[in-house]
Amino acid sequence: MPQQTINLRGVAAQLVLGALALALVFAACFRLDAGLATVAFACLIVVVLFSLMGNFIASVLLSALAVAGLDYLFAAPISQFAIDDPREIALLAAFFLTALGVDHLIRRAHKEKEAAIGANAVLRRSLAELRDREQQWREVFEHNPVMYFMLDAEGIVLNVNTLGAMQLGYAVDDIIGQSVLKVFLPEDHDLVHKCLAACLETVGQSHTWELHKIRRDGSRLWVRENAKAMRRSDGRLVVLIACEDITARRDTEAALQRSQAYLAQAQELSHTGSFGWNVATNDVYWSSETHRIFACDLSVRPSPELVVERTHPDDRADVRAVIERALREHEDFDHEYRLLLPDGTVKHLHALARATINGAGDLEFVGAVTDMTQAKQAEQKLEVALAEIKTSEDRLRLVIDTIPALVWRTRADGAAEFFNQRCLDYTGLSMDRSLGWGWTSAVHPDDVDALLGTWYTLRLAGQPGEAEARLRRFDGAYRWFLFRMRPLRDEEGRILMWYGSATDIEDRKQTEVALRASEQRFRDYAETASDWLWETGPDHRVTQLSEHSRTSGVLATGVVGLLRWQSASGSDADAEKWREHRATLDAHLPFRDLVYQTENDMGAPIYVRTSGKPVFDAGGKFRGYRGVSTDITAVIRAEQAEQALRKAQAELAHVTRVTMLGELTASIAHEINQPLAGLIANAEACLGWLRRSPPNLAAAGRSVEWIIEDGNRAGEVIRRVRDLAKKTNAEMSLLDINELAREAMALLQRELSRGEVSLRMDLAPRLPTISGDRVQLQQVIINLVLNGIEAMQSVNGRPRRLTIPTGRDEVGRVCLSVADTGDGISEADADRIFTPFFTTKSGGMGMGLAICRSIVEAHGGRLSTFRNEEGGATFQFVLPPHQEAAA
Repeated sequence: MPQQTINLRGVAAQLVLGALALALVFAACFRLDAGLATVAFACLIVVVLFSLMGNFIASVLLSALAVAGLDYLFAAPISQFAIDDPREIALLAAFFLTALGVDHLIRRAHKEKEAAIGANAVLRRSLAELRDREQQWREVFEHNPVMYFMLDAEGIVLNVNTLGAMQLGYAVDDIIGQSVLKVFLPEDHDLVHKCLAACLETVGQSHTWELHKIRRDGSRLWVRENAKAMRRSDGRLVVLIACEDITARRDTEAALQRSQAYLAQAQELSHTGSFGWNVATNDVYWSSETHRIFACDLSVRPSPELVVERTHPDDRADVRAVIERALREHEDFDHEYRLLLPDGTVKHLHALARATINGAGDLEFVGAVTDMTQAKQAEQKLEVALAEIKTSEDRLRLVIDTIPALVWRTRADGAAEFFNQRCLDYTGLSMDRSLGWGWTSAVHPDDVDALLGTWYTLRLAGQPGEAEARLRRFDGAYRWFLFRMRPLRDEEGRILMWYGSATDIEDRKQTEVALRASEQRFRDYAETASDWLWETGPDHRVTQLSEHSRTSGVLATGVVGLLRWQSASGSDADAEKWREHRATLDAHLPFRDLVYQTENDMGAPIYVRTSGKPVFDAGGKFRGYRGVSTDITAVIRAEQAEQALRKAQAELAHVTRVTMLGELTASIAHEINQPLAGLIANAEACLGWLRRSPPNLAAAGRSVEWIIEDGNRAGEVIRRVRDLAKKTNAEMSLLDINELAREAMALLQRELSRGEVSLRMDLAPRLPTISGDRVQLQQVIINLVLNGIEAMQSVNGRPRRLTIPTGRDEVGRVCLSVADTGDGISEADADRIFTPFFTTKSGGMGMGLAICRSIVEAHGGRLSTFRNEEGGATFQFVLPPHQEAAA
C-alpha cells in the first residue's frame, strides 16, 4: 500500500507539472501565432523530458492531454475538438505514436540499466579472475624455454621474453624499442624484410623460415621461426614470432654435408561464433564459440536441422523461412531469433551470413552468430574497460599456441596442470586426460622410466635440465623429442611451478644414425681395403702404421720412429723429388700420389704411392700428417713390361717395313729409273743446244731446269725409302692425311700396274690436320693397299678396282678407307683377322694387320673392316683431329 501511494503521487506530480509545462508552451506558441507542427514539436520535447521521470502511465496521459490541447487550440476549426484537414489528423496521430514510442524506449532503457547494474556486480568479480589468468599467461610467456618476439609493422620490437633476450646475450630492455634487424646478419636483412612483409600481407596466416641470428658477442645460432601477423584492438598490426633453436640440428647436417628442409605446420585459430555451410555436401562447420552458444559438445556434428531443433518454438517458422529464402535466391541473410536450450535457458541470437560460390561451383554460406542477451550486452559494455587486459591475455594465449613446440606447466610436485593446444593436438589427448600424470600415456613404454627418473632428479636438485624420449603422435607413430624443464621460483627461492617444452628431434636422431652408419662404412672400407693408413708427428717422424701394411711386407716396427724420407731406398737418385717433397711438408701443404721405392721385410724392392694431408688442432697448431699408402709394385712392373712390349712391337714394325721394302723393290726401281732416264735425256738435249753455233742458251737453260726437277724427284723417292727403312722412335708432327695417301701411292704405282688394278682416290678437301708419325702412318696405308692388291689376284671376269676415299665420320674424326673388289673376308675370319700370327696367305707371317692396328690405336684411333655389298672388303682407320685444327 505505501508503494502504491508513492506511485500515485509520482503519477500525479508528473501529470500536474507536465500539464503546467504544456500550458506554458501553448500560451507562448499561441501568442507567437505558431503553426500546428511547430507547437507539436515543442510539446513532444515536453513529453520526452517528463518521460525521463520514469512513470509510463503519466507519460501516456500527458501525451493524450497534449493531443487534446493541440486539437482544441491549433487545429482548425479553433476552439473545437473537430479537425477538418486530414493532414492535421495524421500529424496529431504521428505525434501521439511518437510520444508513446519514445516513452516505451525510455522505459525499456531504464529496465536495461537496472539489469546492467546487476550484471556489473557479477562482472567485477570476474575482473580479478581475468587478472589472475593474465598473470599466469605472462609467467608462461616470460619463463617458457622458447624465445619469441612481438614486432610492430615497422619491425620494432614491442616485447620479448626473458629467455629470448638471454639466449641472444641481451637484457629485455636492450631489445625492446630496437629494430629486430639488430639480431640478424646484415646479409639477411632483405630476407627478414620480405618475411615480415609476407606476414603483414596475409594477416592471420602462419609462416615459417630458417635463418641465422647473431648474439651480442658476435656468435651465431640457427633458428626456425614461426610467425603470424594479427590485428590489435586498436587496429594496429603486430607480428608474433616464435623461435626454435636449431643450431645443433644444422651443425649435424653440416657434418653430413647435406641439408634438410623442415616444414612448419600452420595453426589455424578458431573464429569465435563463426560458421560455414556447404549446401551441396551439407557439410557444416562451427567454431568452438558457436558450439558453446548452442550448448553443444565439440563432438556433436552441427547441421541446419540442429539449429532449427534448438530454436525457440515461437521462432522456428521464421528461421525456416529465412533459410529457405536464402537457398532459393542464393542471397545473404540477416535475422534475429531465440534459442531454447535443453536446460530451459533462452538466448537471443543475431545471425549474419554471406552467400558465396566456391571453386567447385557450390553454394556456401559463411557467417557469424552473436549472443544478444542482456548479460552479453553488459559484458560487451564492460569489455571496453577491460579491452587492454583481454588483448594481453589473448596475445599471450596466441603466442603459446603458435609456438612450434609442445609446452606445459606443472605444480611444484611435478603434476601437470596445463598443456598448450599444439601439445594436445599432437598427442590426441584431451586436457582432462593429460593433467596430473596422465600425459605419460603418450610416452613410449621403453622411455617412461628414464624420463620420469630424470624428471625426479631435476625436481630434487631444483635445477633446469633436459632429457630425450619418444612421444606417441595422435596417429600412433612415435618420434623422438627433447624435453626441457625450468623452475619458477618466488622471491625467497622456493619453487612455485615448473615450465617445460618438448621439441621434435626425430630428424636429428635420424641424422645421427646416418652419421654413425657412415662412420661404420668408412671403418669397414678401411679395414677391408688393401691400402694402409699412416700418421706422422710435427717432426715428420712416423708415429702410427695400420696393420694392412703387413700384406706388402712393410712392418710397423721397421718404420715407426723414422723420418718419412728415411724409409725410401734410392732417395739419392731422386734427390730433387725428395727436396720438393720436404719443402711441401715444411709448408704444411697436402700432397697426392707421391711414388717412391722402398724394401719390404724380405729385402725385395717394392714401389709405394702415398698421399697425405696436414692435421691441425683446434687452435690451428700443426700436429703432423695423416695419409694413405698403396703398394703399386704390380702396376710399375706392368708398366715396365708394357714398355718392353712396345719396344718389341716397334722392332717388329721395323722388320715388317724392311720386308715390305723388299717386296716393293721393282716398284721402287721403276720410280727411280723414270727420273734417271729423264736426267740422261735432258742432259743430252742440253749438250745439243750448247754445241750449236751460236749456242741456244735459253733452250739449254730449260733442259738444266728439267734435270734439276728429275733429280729432286729421284731424291724424294730415295728419301721415302730411307725413312721407311730407318729405325727411329716415333716423331709426332702435324700431318695432312691426303698428302700421306698421295706419297704412299707414289711408291705403289708399279704394284698396281702389275696387278692390273685401277686406282680411284676420292680425297675430301679441307680436312683438319692430325698429329702422328709420318713413317708409321704411311706404313699402315701401304700395308692396307698391298693387302687389297693381293686380295684381287684371283679375280677374273670383273674389274679389279681399288678405292681410297678420305673424309670425316659422324663425330668429326678424320678417316681413310681402302676398298677392294676381291673375294672379301669370310665371317669365320672376320673376328680373327687382326689377331697376331693369323694369316690367310700361304707364306704370310700374320703380323701385318696386327701391327697396323697397334699403330692406329697408339695414335688414338681405331682400325676396322667390313664386307662390301658388291663384293670385296673395306679396311678403314679413323684418327682424332689435332685439337687446334678441330677448334
